[in-house]
Amino acid sequence: MNITQKINEGLLLPEVEFKMSRSSGPGGQHVNKTNTRVSLIFNVGNSAVLDEEEKTILIEKLANKLDNETNLIIHAQEKRSQIQNKEIAIRKFHDLMRKAFERKKIRKVSKPGKAAIEKRLSEKKALSQKKRERSGDW
Repeated sequence: MNITQKINEGLLLPEVEFKMSRSSGPGGQHVNKTNTRVSLIFNVGNSAVLDEEEKTILIEKLANKLDNETNLIIHAQEKRSQIQNKEIAIRKFHDLMRKAFERKKIRKVSKPGKAAIEKRLSEKKALSQKKRERSGDW
């Protein structure tokens, strides 16, 4: 089973831990009293769903987002509701996982077109002609 199937079927979600805390941002007094910020924590190194190859790919590609214990931590505090922030955190997690396993397309080297070559040569000839005319005997 490949990683996109694992993500789409939600096999990684049971290994995810959620922590709630007080959020900053909009909400006024409500924000100061309730824990609406959601932190999603996924331990890449201890995952039972991912195989070793997938773990190494994640550790390499998400190195700047992992802590010392290979925990991937994603915060969501955009909304005033804890449930909405949890959904946002899960969406961010899935997007990050998909992006980490995306293969980049290899760029095909292309040759310049015939018209571009002719244009370059004609400009080159015009410039050399201009310089030749400048360097005449006084």
